[in-house]
Amino acid sequence: MTDPRERADELRRLIRDASDAYYVRDAPTVDDIVYDDWVRELDRLEAENPSLRDAGSPTQTVGARPAAGFTEIRHREAMLSLANARGDDELDAWYRRALTILTAEGRGGEDPALVVEPKIDGLAISLTYEDGMLVTAATRGDGVVGEDVTANVRTIAGVPHVIAPPDGEAPPVVVEVRGEVYLPLAAFAGFNAARAAAGESTFANPRNAAAGSLRQQDPAVTASRPLAMFCYSLGYREGLDGVSSQSECITWLGRMGFPVNDRITTVTGIDAAARECARWEERRGSIDYDIDGAVVKIDSFDLQRRLGSVGRAPRWAVAYKFAPTTATTVLEDIQVNVGRTGAIVPFAVLRPVSVSGVTVRNATLHNHEDIARKDLRIGDTVVVQRAGDVIPQVVAPLVQNRDGSERPFSMPERCPACGTPLAKTEGEVVIRCPNRACPAQTVQSMIHFASRGAMDIEGMGEKTVERLYAAGLIADIGDIYTLRAESLAGLEGFGDIAAANLVGAIADSKSREWPRLLTGLGIRHVGGITARAVAQVAPSLERLLAADTEVFATAEGVGPVVAGAIAEYLAVDENRDTLLRLRDLGLTTEMEVVEAPADGVLSDLSVVVTGGLDAMSRDETKRAIAGAGGKATDSVSKRTAFVVAGRDPGSKLAKAEKLGVPVIDETAFLAILAGETEIPRAAEG
Repeated sequence: MTDPRERADELRRLIRDASDAYYVRDAPTVDDIVYDDWVRELDRLEAENPSLRDAGSPTQTVGARPAAGFTEIRHREAMLSLANARGDDELDAWYRRALTILTAEGRGGEDPALVVEPKIDGLAISLTYEDGMLVTAATRGDGVVGEDVTANVRTIAGVPHVIAPPDGEAPPVVVEVRGEVYLPLAAFAGFNAARAAAGESTFANPRNAAAGSLRQQDPAVTASRPLAMFCYSLGYREGLDGVSSQSECITWLGRMGFPVNDRITTVTGIDAAARECARWEERRGSIDYDIDGAVVKIDSFDLQRRLGSVGRAPRWAVAYKFAPTTATTVLEDIQVNVGRTGAIVPFAVLRPVSVSGVTVRNATLHNHEDIARKDLRIGDTVVVQRAGDVIPQVVAPLVQNRDGSERPFSMPERCPACGTPLAKTEGEVVIRCPNRACPAQTVQSMIHFASRGAMDIEGMGEKTVERLYAAGLIADIGDIYTLRAESLAGLEGFGDIAAANLVGAIADSKSREWPRLLTGLGIRHVGGITARAVAQVAPSLERLLAADTEVFATAEGVGPVVAGAIAEYLAVDENRDTLLRLRDLGLTTEMEVVEAPADGVLSDLSVVVTGGLDAMSRDETKRAIAGAGGKATDSVSKRTAFVVAGRDPGSKLAKAEKLGVPVIDETAFLAILAGETEIPRAAEG
């Protein structure tokens, strides 16, 4: 059994090395969850063996000492870090401990108000104002002494250089404003892309990019980077009256012109706080900044003072940590898939790692140029992220971990599925297999055809299509409609009920709308919106087969490239024969053209719907918008009239808020369609 003192010494070394990499060099060497586990283990060892604990232990200190090259600034009030809670049970335990202390202090009784805030994954900063003037800005450092980054912080848009109270009262004599400097996700993506295009190394995540950008010796470098800041608390203050709680603090900061998060809420009871934390975890994929948790604070400053702190953390606040969206692991290999259009798509084979509570073994690498830009090599230790908490992707290699055994990747010269020499079209990044009979392309085409966005055949997912193809039961999309329950007997995963259900789902899909069938064909550049536009100019199979490039180019949003792709697809005899066969098999191959009314309530307006609606399906929603004279689009822009937010809205909601596009709910949307309420207008300015 490991000696407690030896293990404590080992943990202190691991924690200090990781802290130095994270806080000083902006180059983390371990995942947050690993670091947190080390701190938890050390804290437990010290609690069980009090003689091991001293004031210099990482459990009693914050961050790391300022890096060389920066002038030091002593905080007038210490910048503490937060204890962590993983899950509702630990959150409840924190709350019960606080109530126990308050009861002992004679302040028991009603549940205190709690403030729930997003835990921004950035760099903590303290801004000191004297008589309303910004005089210093410092990083957290070790909590007592930080680095002087005043000149750099002055370059961040939104950070006031002067506090100017709107009602004419005098600014505080001295006040420390605390907050987090971060890099918005959209800005981070563009920033990294620009660095890669310039042949410079990319950052592993927005937090590293923000920290590296702020801790520059040259303020001009910081000014060139799109940093932002949220302010969320006060440190030392003198001459500031009327702010006696965290919620009042947020209100005061906003009134003074500091950037604050407008989604911070005040609740009563730990159950309500837990629900609010869960809401933040649900929305983390749809906001334009990284969060790794939510912070729960007891609202009253008086109660905060009574609770005090223990070690390096206040007793009156806790960080409710989410499962991390990033992790580090080893890139064991790079392999390729063949897509439905013949695109050769590389993917990463990873040493299994947990990201956001899901074990990730593979991740997208986009294309060979992306691999070269990121300088990814087989054997690298890499940062993996679940983009939008869904699609795993490799963000960047940790080049400092290389030992010389890593190998560069080269794209294959022949298709791995059929052996055909690969080709690259001028002006395109993608390398393709030109063999239309390639078995991998055939399988992927059938998977796409059956997918939810196309014919939506329930039960016919990727594995089922692969199994049916391998058994020789289907060779193209037409064969799907010749399947019989008895032919599935004995096939792995198919009993009598499963076979009957699949055949029934296939039969049901015959009634899908004509635009759905066009989507399912997998024509390059033709997704759901484009297919619906094409269906307006070719509302039947006969009209489609008779049309040419010029006709397709008249469709809304269809340019010469897309029109040419459609005409090229229809010029292939096998494709035309497939369409005629699908018609003969009973699929819907025509539709009634809905002429947009010139005086409709949505005439000439673009509308985006994100998330599910209760009153109508996605297709019905699009028809309703078209019937009211509007246009249903998939992307949010400044030209979007408004966004309808249904259940589980995605990133489009965050983009609408960023652009100032009005957002309404389903009830308001239905009222607009019925002519019962006016269309919302974007705020001026």
